[in-house]
Amino acid sequence: MSRSWSRTSRVIAGAATALAVLTACGGGGAGETDADGPVTITFWGWAKGSKDVVDAFNASHKNIQVTFEEIPSGTAGGYAKISNAVKAGNAPDLVSIEYASLPEFVSSGALQDIGDQFTEQDRGKLLPQAVELTTLGGKSWAVPFDAAPQAFFYRKDLFAKYQVDVPKTWDEFKTAAEKVKKADAKARIATFFPDDPTTFEAMAWQAGAQWFKAENDTWKIDTTDPATTKVAGYWQGLLDADLVHKDASFSPEWTGSLKNGTTIGYLGASWGAGVLKGTLPEQSGKWAVAPMPNWGTPASGMLGGTSFAVTKDSGKKAAAVEFAEWMSTTEAGVKARIASGTSSAFPAATALRPVAKSVFDAGYYGGQDIYALFEEAGASIDGTWAWGPTTGTTNTTIKDQFGKLAPGGPRITDAVKAGHDATVAELTKRGLKVEG
Repeated sequence: MSRSWSRTSRVIAGAATALAVLTACGGGGAGETDADGPVTITFWGWAKGSKDVVDAFNASHKNIQVTFEEIPSGTAGGYAKISNAVKAGNAPDLVSIEYASLPEFVSSGALQDIGDQFTEQDRGKLLPQAVELTTLGGKSWAVPFDAAPQAFFYRKDLFAKYQVDVPKTWDEFKTAAEKVKKADAKARIATFFPDDPTTFEAMAWQAGAQWFKAENDTWKIDTTDPATTKVAGYWQGLLDADLVHKDASFSPEWTGSLKNGTTIGYLGASWGAGVLKGTLPEQSGKWAVAPMPNWGTPASGMLGGTSFAVTKDSGKKAAAVEFAEWMSTTEAGVKARIASGTSSAFPAATALRPVAKSVFDAGYYGGQDIYALFEEAGASIDGTWAWGPTTGTTNTTIKDQFGKLAPGGPRITDAVKAGHDATVAELTKRGLKVEG
């Protein structure tokens, strides 16, 4: 585990005074019995295959039963629902939280330290970067489920029809984008998502940016570094030249363009393989997956990635962690999720990746070994990136500004600078030392 990650953890412990001193609740998993039988815990999440996992767990466990509620994805309202439930004192026992948002939930005192249940031996089975993303202030706050290395999904039939080579670098991607537009005036190689700053952040991560840096007792914020500026300028150029579509992620417009072939590529992550398979079943055999275009050296950011955290008022921590670990670190848990046919999760538990590969039906991608590609991409994730405790503020601001992008109007660099300023202001408001 890198020094950078550990240093960030120490600063969150020292500088982010909003980290509450939480009372550990619960005892042994089997001992947390309800009066009339097994322990019943509640779980809120949105990841593909979650209901299938819950059903499999309930069928195979007598001491713990899980009641599942599907909620919107975090940025689509799920996080607001969780936060409101915590404030109202009626939160579920276990919740899905992406790595980027975990520090904010921790700093607000919404979660419990689970280190007494999720041990170092348990954590040793998982991708170190994922473990560090859930370790703040020297405490363990969530069970990592997956890693989410970037990947480029493309219509291999249309790439062949238009005689476009699959781009390996961002320079080649621009050339390919020009060729696609020339071949079909309505077609574009990919989409810029104005509603989803996380995709842009993953590309900045891939380029070597580091927006949040913790040193001693100070947060150093920089979203205008050379790497980010390079990525922003690159995408602004694609938009200015009308080489990519600009549609909201997973919107009817975006989905429709995939269905009619006017969008022939998708810059996503490992979990996107299941999304496309579930969204466009009629296009089975037409899609393939390639490494993310890079700046000259193979690299990947992490786009998303899920962890499972126990809310602060749950009195059933041990049972909740036992279920979370079953989902994340057992063969049965991974099989149940991926066998649903909607998930292509890339487990943080390295030993379970062959299991995921064996269960995922790769026929949609012509039998391509997509997990081997994810494995290489995952290994290239830069471990120096860290998330700060105000991701919600950062992303909301950038999203609002992205929505205003237009010829002659605000630029991507303006949006990212606005995110920077809002982040500094929010950290200062919380009484933290900030540079940036």
